[in-house]
Amino acid sequence: MFTIEHEFDATVVTLVDEGRDPLNEDVTINAFEDCVTLEQWDPRTDLVHKITLSPSQLGDLTAALNLPEGIYKTKGPND
Repeated sequence: MFTIEHEFDATVVTLVDEGRDPLNEDVTINAFEDCVTLEQWDPRTDLVHKITLSPSQLGDLTAALNLPEGIYKTKGPND
């Protein structure tokens, strides 16, 4: 299950883990104009861990989800 919310400066997607135990904590994805952040609460440390991706890294991740194992380089606008 997931939710999508449009806020003033970001689109927020929350991924909810459903199904059999053990379940993971929700993942919140904030899509800003200049970056995307992923956040997940860690119950062992009681901290929220955040990862920030640049637009280029997000594009690479999107491409990587549909490719077989290997090393790749995406082409830039000047390539």
